[in-house]
Amino acid sequence: MADQDIKEVIKERYGRIARGEAVFCCPTCGPTVTDQCLAVGYSEGDLRLVPELAVLGVGCGNPTGLADLKEGETVLDLGSGAGIDVFLAAKKVGERGRVIGVDMTEDMVAKGSLLAEQHGYGNVEFRLGYIEHLPVDSASVDVIISNCVINLTLDKLASFKEAHRVLRPGGRILITDLVTASELPPDVRASAAAWADCLAGAMEKEAYLETIRRAGFSTVTAVSESSYEGPGMDERLRGKIISVKVSAVKDQ
Repeated sequence: MADQDIKEVIKERYGRIARGEAVFCCPTCGPTVTDQCLAVGYSEGDLRLVPELAVLGVGCGNPTGLADLKEGETVLDLGSGAGIDVFLAAKKVGERGRVIGVDMTEDMVAKGSLLAEQHGYGNVEFRLGYIEHLPVDSASVDVIISNCVINLTLDKLASFKEAHRVLRPGGRILITDLVTASELPPDVRASAAAWADCLAGAMEKEAYLETIRRAGFSTVTAVSESSYEGPGMDERLRGKIISVKVSAVKDQ
């Protein structure tokens, strides 16, 4: 399948989720969106802090829980969706800080922007764009977070190079994502549906970490990882999909 076709399938899928026409269903999570969020690391307190309609259950972790965000920082969320992590970050950086969410799905950007306006988030902004070509100025961001999105990009090296470009010297990233422990079956790699499910685009773990290094980052560390599987998973993928949290730094 052509790259553009894969992008359109992903955009269509997540557009339907933003409009409430579909829900994201991962194999490790529970029957409700709240259950899904709790299963990947959010607390009930986290969910109470953000607009209810921003909680879509599409992540594989809670990057704001590990990013050690500080008051006054500028944060960029790659693939922000309707904004759950944007809004959590906005609470942590305060009025002197700023949070930018970038997403390639128009419905997600519109939903996040509306929620920010409705709930009075003056330090939040959503922008339409691709992670491989970020609509963000160079050296303008202190921290980058992302939640199960880089696996959806077709050019991961370009994505991490863009992350490196927009970070200020000394800036850092904290990303939760899916990677693989071994090669996936060819039919899974070729499946647009498996791409949209965050599976087909996942890189092998060590190659993923090396890609971040090649983009210019240092101190690239897999902070934690866990198996990503459950009763709904293709049996051929059991033991092969890993949810990983990765931190890295842009040198001064």
